[in-house]
Amino acid sequence: LPGICDISTETCWSIKTEWEKHSLALGAKNRESLVRTFTPFYFLVEPLDVLSVRGASVIMNCSAHCESPPRIEWKKDGTFLNLVSDDRRQLLPDGSLLINSVVHSKHNKPDEGYYQCVATVDSLGTIVSRTAKLTVAGLPRFTSQPEPTSVPRGGSAVLGCEVTAELAPLLRWERDRQALAPEPRLLQLPGGALLLTNASDSDAGLYRCALDTGGTPKYSDEAELKVLPDAEEPQSLVLLKPPSSLTRLPGQSAVFPCVAQGFPPPLTRWTRNEEELPTDGSGRFQLLPGGVLEIRDVAEADAGTFTCIAESGNDTLEAQAELTVQVPPTFLKRPANIYAHESMDIVFECEVTGKPTPTVKWVKNGDVVIPSDYFKIVKEHNLQVLGLVKSDEGFYQCIAENDVGNAQAGAQLIILDLDVAIPTLPPTSLTSATNDHLAPATAGPLPSAPRDVVATLVSTRFIRLTWRPPASDPQGDNLTYSIFYTKEGINRERVENTSRPGETQVMIQNLMPETVYVFRVVAQNRHGPGESSAPLKVATQPEVQLPGPAPNIRAFSGSPTSVTITWETPLSGNGDIQNYKLYYMEKGQHTEQDVDVAGLSHTVAGLKKFTEYSFRVVAYNKHGPGVSTHDVVVRTLSDVPSAPPQNLTLEVRNSKSILLQWQPPPAGTHSGQITGYKIRYRKVSRKSDVTESVGGTQLSQLIEGLERGTEYSFRVAAMTVNGTGPATDWVSAETFESDLDESRVPEVPSSLHVRPLVTSIVVSWTPPENQDVVVRGYAIGYGIGSPHAQTIKVDYKQRYYTIENLDPSSHYVITLKAFNNVGEGIPLYESAVTRPHSVPDPSPMMPPVGVQASILSHDTIRITWADNSLPKNQKITDARFYTVRWKTNIPANTKYKTANATTLSYLVTGLKPNTLYEFSVMVTKGRRSSTWSMTAHGTTFELVPTSPPKDVTVVSKEGKPRTIIVNWQPPSEANGKITG
Repeated sequence: LPGICDISTETCWSIKTEWEKHSLALGAKNRESLVRTFTPFYFLVEPLDVLSVRGASVIMNCSAHCESPPRIEWKKDGTFLNLVSDDRRQLLPDGSLLINSVVHSKHNKPDEGYYQCVATVDSLGTIVSRTAKLTVAGLPRFTSQPEPTSVPRGGSAVLGCEVTAELAPLLRWERDRQALAPEPRLLQLPGGALLLTNASDSDAGLYRCALDTGGTPKYSDEAELKVLPDAEEPQSLVLLKPPSSLTRLPGQSAVFPCVAQGFPPPLTRWTRNEEELPTDGSGRFQLLPGGVLEIRDVAEADAGTFTCIAESGNDTLEAQAELTVQVPPTFLKRPANIYAHESMDIVFECEVTGKPTPTVKWVKNGDVVIPSDYFKIVKEHNLQVLGLVKSDEGFYQCIAENDVGNAQAGAQLIILDLDVAIPTLPPTSLTSATNDHLAPATAGPLPSAPRDVVATLVSTRFIRLTWRPPASDPQGDNLTYSIFYTKEGINRERVENTSRPGETQVMIQNLMPETVYVFRVVAQNRHGPGESSAPLKVATQPEVQLPGPAPNIRAFSGSPTSVTITWETPLSGNGDIQNYKLYYMEKGQHTEQDVDVAGLSHTVAGLKKFTEYSFRVVAYNKHGPGVSTHDVVVRTLSDVPSAPPQNLTLEVRNSKSILLQWQPPPAGTHSGQITGYKIRYRKVSRKSDVTESVGGTQLSQLIEGLERGTEYSFRVAAMTVNGTGPATDWVSAETFESDLDESRVPEVPSSLHVRPLVTSIVVSWTPPENQDVVVRGYAIGYGIGSPHAQTIKVDYKQRYYTIENLDPSSHYVITLKAFNNVGEGIPLYESAVTRPHSVPDPSPMMPPVGVQASILSHDTIRITWADNSLPKNQKITDARFYTVRWKTNIPANTKYKTANATTLSYLVTGLKPNTLYEFSVMVTKGRRSSTWSMTAHGTTFELVPTSPPKDVTVVSKEGKPRTIIVNWQPPSEANGKITG
C-alpha cells in the first residue's frame, strides 16, 4: 500500500476498500487470533550519574528485558558510539558500558558527558534509558589553603581548605603528616574546611589537607594550630565560619556551620523561617559540636531560611543561609499501553512532578517526537496522535528532566486490523472513533456505498457532511457510518463515527482554515463495513489571518539598567507586519509595561539594577495583534550598591579596640550580590590619615590596635564585584583611657532627676561614682505604677533622655541602671506625675430660674427652683446636680455656705432665728456649669421662749376686795426680745 498510496489518494482508497472487504471474509475465530498481546520490554537497570578521576575505569550500568534478547547500543551527548573500533570503551555482556582509563585534560575531555543506553528488538521497537552524566574531577587544585591560627583550650577553630565541588569527596586531613583519626570533635565541612571543637593541647600541630585523585596525593600548604591557655578575660564574640546557602535533594544530608568564638563560651541555637528548631538529638535536626546544624534525610518541606544565633554574655551575632530542596522528576501517571485502529486518535497520558518543574519530551522507538499537525502535546505533558497509520506502532516514552535528574516511562502502541475488535482499554486512551461500531461480524451481504455525500455547511474550522443511505439498504435504520478524512496530499486518515444508528450527517471540527480536505463515508451493518463512497474534496473558508509568534526572541543585559531584546520576523506573517509591541514586567510584579517598536530589536532603559525581568513580543498586521512569543527572562547586570549599610553602631571594647556592627543596605539597593564590606577609620584629630580594612560578608568587625583615650571615626561601605558603594556617615567613639574592670556589673548611678511634662518626662542622671568599672550604657525602665512595662537603652555617654508618649495626669515609676557586658547594675528609682491637660472651659449652662425661699421655722427655709434646660415635665434623666449657696444679708458677711442637690428643691437647716438670708442656685452637668441664679430672700421666724417666767407672786389689793395683783420675773432663756 505505501508505494501505491504515494501515487494518488483515490487509488489508495480503492485498494483500502478492497482490503477491508477481504478482511471481513475471515471468520470470527481468525479475527480474534489477530489480536497481538503487548510485549514486556523495559530496563532492569539504568545508568546513574558517576564521578570519576582521570585514569580510572568507569562502568555505566544498563540491562534490558524482553522475550527476544535486545541489542544494546550507547549514545554519548546524543550521538551513537562506535564501540567496535574503540580500544578504551567496551560493551559488557549485560549491556553495561566499560570505559577504561578515563581521559581528561584541559583541552581534551572525550569521556566526560551525558550517556544513554539504547535497547532495540528488531520488528518490535526501541527504548532509551534515562540520561546519566559522567563527571571527571578536574586537576587537583586548592581554591584556598590552610592558614596558621590559634585557639584557647576548650574553644573552636576552623582550618580552611577549599576545593571545587566535584573534588570535595576526595579531600582528607592530616596532622603532623599523619591521617586524622575520626572523632566527634573533628568535622570536615561540605566545602572541605576542618572544624575542631573543644580544643585541647594534643590538638596543636601542623595541619594540611590532601587530595586523593589516584596516584600521588596532592597536598596543601601546612598551617600551624596553636592551643592557648584557658581564656579568663571577656573576649569579643566573632563568627569564624558562618553558614552558606545549600541546595540538596530529598534524602541527602545538609550541614550548616555556625562556628562562633568568644568568652564566655558562646551558645548557639537555630531557627528556620523564624521558628525555633528542636535540636535535642531525637529528630532529623542535630546540633553538632561547634554550633553546626546537621539535617539528616532532607525533605522537601525543610526548605527555607535558616538562622544561627550565637550568644555570649550580652553579645549576640546572627547569620542566615538558605536551604533549597530540589526534587528529581517522578511520575504521578505513567503512559499506558494502547490498542487502536488506523485513522483513530489516541492520547498517551504522562503526569510528572519535580522541583524545579520538569520539562517533558516524547520519544518514539528511540527518536524524539517533533510536534506537528498530527503529533501534539496536550494538557501540558500528554502526547496526542491524530489519524493513526500503521507506521505509528511502536514504543513511546515520556522523558521528564529538570536540573537535578531525569526519568523515563514508556508504553506500547499496537494498531489492529479494522475488523478486529479492540480489547477494553482505559477510557482516556482513545479520543475519537470508539470501538462501538465493531460488533462481531457474521456472514452476509455488506452495505453498498452511501449516496450523495455533500458538504451542507462549510466554515473556517468545521464542515458538516450529509448523505443518503446506500441503495442496498434505502431505509438505513440499522446502519452506522464512519467518516474518513484527511488533508489533500496527506495519506494519514482520521475517522469520525456517527453517534447513533440511522444518522446520516456529521460535524467534522478542529479543521484548518483555507485548507482542502478529502472525505469518504463507509456504512456498516451487522455483517461489517461496506463499500466506501467516492472521495469528496471540500475547502474550508479562509479566516482573518493574524501574525504568528516572532521566532528566536533573545534578551541580554547591556548595563545594570538596560536590556536589549531581539527577534525575527514571524514565519506566518499573514501580510505585512506593521509594528511590534514589546511587553516587559519585573519578576514578582503583576503589571506589564509595553512599548511600540518598528524594527526587530529594542533596548529598554531605566530598569532596576540586578533585577529579573520577563519580556515577550507581539507582532501586528492590518488585522490586529498576533500570537505572543513565549516569555524570556533576563537579569540586569550588577553594579555597585546604591545605598550605604544601615544602623552602624560602635562599641568600645577596651583601651585598644572598638567593635563595629551594621546591617546591609536596604532591600532593592544592593545592585548585585554583596561580596564584602569596606571599613574606613581615622582619628578625629587627624582627618587626613585614613586606614582601610576589607572584610567578608559578616555584619560586624572588631578593630584592634587603636590608641588609648583617642576618639576615632568610622564609616562602612558595601561592595559587589563591580566595586564599592556609598559609605555611611562618619560615626565616632573614644577608646578608654585605661582598661577598665568588666568582671562585674557597674555600680548604681550617682543621681537621678525627673521633670514631668504633660505627655513626657525628662530624665537626667550622673554616672556611678566608681569610674573603674566599664559602663556600656544605661537602661531606663518606666511604667504606670511599675517600672517594668517599658525599657530603653542608651549610650554610655548620654546623660539625659526624654520619655515620650505618656498619659497626662498619670503616676509613673522610673528606674535607671548602668550596664556592661557582664550585666545590669543596681537600679535607682524615682517617680513623677505627668501634668494634666489644659482644656478650655466648655460653654456654660443656663442658670436655674424662679428661685423661691419658703420659711418653715426659726431655723429652716425650703429653696425651690425651675430648670429651663429640662423638658416641660421638669424630669431629671441625666447626671446633673444643683448647688445651693446662702449667706446672711449683712454687707460685711461675704462667706457663703453651699450644698448639692439632685432634685429641684433643697431644705436649708441650721439657720439663725429672726435673720434675713439670701439664696441662689447653679446647675452642673459633666464639665459644664451655669452661672448663679438670681437671689431669693427669706427671714427665719423668731424663736419661742423655752423657759417660763420665774418668781411669780399673787397679792390682794387693799380696798378692792375683787382685785388681786400678780408679779413675776422674766424667763431665764428668753431666746430673744420678750414682746409680751
